[in-house]
Amino acid sequence: MRGKITKVLCASVLTSSLLGISAVANAAEMPVKAPPAAQPPAPPPFSWTGFYIGGNLGAGWSDRTVNDTLYGLDFMNEGNDVRFIGGGQVGVNYQINNVVFGVEADFDWAANNNNDNNGVVIAGDTFRVNANNTFITTVAGRIGYAWDRVLLYGKGGGGWISNNGLTVTNVTTGASFTTGNSNTDSGWLAGGGIEWAFTDNWSARIEYDFLGLNDRTLTVPLGVPVIGGDVFTLHDRDIQMVTFGVNYRLNWFFNNAVATRY
Repeated sequence: MRGKITKVLCASVLTSSLLGISAVANAAEMPVKAPPAAQPPAPPPFSWTGFYIGGNLGAGWSDRTVNDTLYGLDFMNEGNDVRFIGGGQVGVNYQINNVVFGVEADFDWAANNNNDNNGVVIAGDTFRVNANNTFITTVAGRIGYAWDRVLLYGKGGGGWISNNGLTVTNVTTGASFTTGNSNTDSGWLAGGGIEWAFTDNWSARIEYDFLGLNDRTLTVPLGVPVIGGDVFTLHDRDIQMVTFGVNYRLNWFFNNAVATRY
């Protein structure tokens, strides 16, 4: 009896060993599952930080009028006469969370040769007034709020216009009187706009600006026939502008400069 039990135990051990060897062999033959592929790193979030340069085109208009004190006549009344403007801009932004701070300078040429074409007749002589703006330059701080690639901003600062002064000409005699052949006037600037970065380096914007300017006066010397001692005043010289612009962002330069420091 004892011998039979021993034989059964030996058979069981042998069978278990054979089954174990078979399982190991089968496991060795199974294909090894490849590890999951590494996920590419997420792109860095878009940032408005950096320098930029660009160009713009648009329109400017003013309600300028000219009258005199001696006769009380109107020599110019533009009535929102729209003129073409175009030029360029350069600036820098710095973004903190969603808030964007910046400084920008703009330089635009103004197609603005304004004259009283018909003139005004006084005592048989025809008088014409000219006040021509040629260039508009602005420097302003900007602050805005960014929704990823869309930036809504406001701006405020100063502006300068280059012009040939206020000129009164007696067309009949050819005599002319002016505040100056070439001068620059300054004023305050306020505006705002919206900008969209359609690639990492290129953005497009539309902007409105208001340039506030003071009145200018011209006093004709005494002794001049007809208008001697008369004071001509140019009113409502404020300029409103709407421009469409495109900027190229040099953020690679800014980022490299920061990386070099650290």
